[in-house]
Amino acid sequence: MSRLLTAGRAAGVTGALLGLAAVGAAVGLAAERYVVGRSLRGRDPFADEPFGSLRGDPLVVTAGDGVELYAEVDELSADAARPDLTVVFSHGYALNLDVWHFQRRDLRGTARLVFWDQRSHGRSGRAPEGSVSFQRLADDLGAVLDAAAPAGPVLLVGHSMGGMTVMDLLVRRPELLDDRVVGVAFVATSAGGLREVTLGVPGPAGRLAGRLAPGVVSGLARQPDLVERGRRAGSDLGFVLTKRYSFADDAPASLVEFTAQLNAGTPIEVIAEFLPVFATHEQREGLGLLRELDTLVVGAGRDLLTPLVHSREIAERLPHARYVEVPDSGHMVLLERHEVVTAHLRAQVDRVRATAAAGRGAAR
Repeated sequence: MSRLLTAGRAAGVTGALLGLAAVGAAVGLAAERYVVGRSLRGRDPFADEPFGSLRGDPLVVTAGDGVELYAEVDELSADAARPDLTVVFSHGYALNLDVWHFQRRDLRGTARLVFWDQRSHGRSGRAPEGSVSFQRLADDLGAVLDAAAPAGPVLLVGHSMGGMTVMDLLVRRPELLDDRVVGVAFVATSAGGLREVTLGVPGPAGRLAGRLAPGVVSGLARQPDLVERGRRAGSDLGFVLTKRYSFADDAPASLVEFTAQLNAGTPIEVIAEFLPVFATHEQREGLGLLRELDTLVVGAGRDLLTPLVHSREIAERLPHARYVEVPDSGHMVLLERHEVVTAHLRAQVDRVRATAAAGRGAAR
């Protein structure tokens, strides 16, 4: 009993410390946001960027358990040759398909592009209680792939949770590697070991904080109305936490605000249901299936959510992968250093298209 009480006190103290740290950060950095961030608004290169405005042909895919998954397809122009490659983008936790804004904007016309919202995110339907697992997310991606790109070569791109979904799909359906999936891109993601992530808190306290986080969020989810009112009222705190955990210190305010809006659009119950699942993700051995596949791995030096060591480990396990390390970016590297991510994706599109064409030629 005393051991339980000690653990309970430790959890309470840790939660209190994290809460105080968040409040303190909010007080200090909210001022920074207004005094510095907004005064520099005119120098923000993305202040007028129309985030969330890019749309494609809508597609609703029914998952195996009946959940309706929302997707959009950016077809090539009507006068273009028959599409020879489809690129499917899978977003991360507490985000939606709009997070690929820059990649969508800059890669349109280079291939057929498919974007989708993972279950309970964005415009997709809410998952039945207890149905969230990486196996289920992998099956969802498989359903989207079968519906949106039933034939032809495919490049799968995943950020964070999206990258984990891609890994699980290919382990569950290795036949896709025979003649369908010709390349994968993993952006700020992990192949396993996420239960040891410290969330940027040093030492043993960080490991404890990471392990307690799902329980803390689950407790908040039991009061969703109160939490949602607080989220709407506490936009400064949302901005501060998003900046802290998703970006480097000098990230443009517009990128932080856009990401904070995507996070705020995800119900607290969804955040609570998905969070514990990350501790179950383990595909380090499964990566061996991808050894011969054209693979791009992008890691971010300031990533607190899927730290750089996770991207390095993926690259080490895939010796032929092209590994790109972006030292001056946080977890949202696809926004913060979008030009780097997009340039490497563009090069990968050209490579896998050439490889697929060569394969078809050899088959003849």
